[in-house]
Amino acid sequence: MKQHQDDAKSGWRITGRLAALVLCGGIALVAGCSSPSEDTSHGGTGVPPVTLTTNTPAAIAVESDADYNNNTYGLITGAKLKSWISDWIANRPAGITGKLIILQSTTGEVDAVVPYNYSYIKPNNLNVFTYLSPSSEWTMTRSNGVITTPSMVIDGPTMDANLKKYNIDPHNDMIVCTQGTASTGNVMNMGRCWFALRYWGVDAKHLAVLNGGNKSLVDSGAMLAADFATSGSSAPGTGVVSIKSVLTDNTAMMATVEDMFAIQPTYDVNVHNGTFLWDARTILQYSAGEMQESGDSGCTPADPANYAYCVPPAGFNRMSSFQNQGSRQGHPNGSIQLNFTNLLDCTAGCIFKDKATLAGYLNGDIIGGKGMMDGTYQFVGPGNAYQAGDTIYVYCETTFRAMITGLTSAVILGKPTRFYDGGMIEWNSLSYLQDATGNFILPIDSPWRSDVKSFFWAATSPTLVAQRTINDPYAANTHKIVQEDQLYKNPAASTGGGGSGGGSGPLPNPCGG
Repeated sequence: MKQHQDDAKSGWRITGRLAALVLCGGIALVAGCSSPSEDTSHGGTGVPPVTLTTNTPAAIAVESDADYNNNTYGLITGAKLKSWISDWIANRPAGITGKLIILQSTTGEVDAVVPYNYSYIKPNNLNVFTYLSPSSEWTMTRSNGVITTPSMVIDGPTMDANLKKYNIDPHNDMIVCTQGTASTGNVMNMGRCWFALRYWGVDAKHLAVLNGGNKSLVDSGAMLAADFATSGSSAPGTGVVSIKSVLTDNTAMMATVEDMFAIQPTYDVNVHNGTFLWDARTILQYSAGEMQESGDSGCTPADPANYAYCVPPAGFNRMSSFQNQGSRQGHPNGSIQLNFTNLLDCTAGCIFKDKATLAGYLNGDIIGGKGMMDGTYQFVGPGNAYQAGDTIYVYCETTFRAMITGLTSAVILGKPTRFYDGGMIEWNSLSYLQDATGNFILPIDSPWRSDVKSFFWAATSPTLVAQRTINDPYAANTHKIVQEDQLYKNPAASTGGGGSGGGSGPLPNPCGG
């Protein structure tokens, strides 16, 4: 595996109380426009200067080996993990001197009839530890300055609380995020774990996701029943390392509404402008009910091997594609759709398909009747999807499903990738449309109306639309979360302070399967 480095531009606009922040190469920095070897000074604050290495999306991405068994970080296999838990000291990756920390999204499968119990990857509680760590620990509700949105990346104090809870030393330990029980939802959950740690600067070589659920790893022969236990490790709460000590700024992983506005074409067309906007949702949601795919009720394609999609019958309820009581459904201009489910094999424990197949999808190849589609609901075709050098922007409803597309692009295929963490729950809220209170969510002259940059179909009645928390419809920018997180690592750059944008907790309807 190798880590690619390149330049990427985001076109961020930073004003107001954070005017001390500067732009350097298109990426917002709080440590100044310095190279990693330079001293960054902020005189007069009384706070020691901090020198941060600020990474572009291209520098953050890593490329998997064609044989996943050869990976020692990024996407790893059960065989690799088995070698580690069997003798961590002898078999740990080069450069890793600390513990092996396994964070399971859920417990593994249990069946008393067979019987088997794959609840936890077996720890030795000396240098191998397995903790139950649900996705709610890696997401929280936060404000971008315009709107408060659930299921966003965690803030600095929450990250430090997790490092303390599980006694994680990100400088020396190896951290592996896993599913536990195999499911598409648990692949999303382990993706949220990976995203939060990588966003906060944990080095790629200290971080991995496991390909497969617990039982499937035994079924495939990669691991043995003896590699699992009925109980895991108890979280000690003794960690002393702060994420502030990780002097890497990977916040470019997260795209804001403003970043999305900057890359969009004026019209809903597939353009090659150095960016690739990937919708991980169903074609039903992408099309606002104008198209279905095989597996949807009533969709039986005549030739599913070549075109596995259908036009819904007359009278079809287009509101069936809505989630989270949104004001509208559809997609941002210029986005390309491929359902995340195509990237996984859930007959074998929800593992990622082989690298060549994933690369084929990204190229625009039609595989099993599925492929990248644009707003015409036609395949873009081979060679007309991702272009070399593009930065990929991934999203879904709440950026859970987009963890799977994002892991595919950023961890397996090594492509520069940014995650629109607000997702369509945020995007579809930024509308001059009414909610159930009778009020318009945004005023007509708000600069953050995404409805004017989208294909959409509005909810049939305002009574079906939940009220959203709008903080400032005329905010100067939408980078509040990123700015807060950068300032957490480098408070010397602050001119007015920041703060957490909300409380933690899982979203009631996180993206769905």
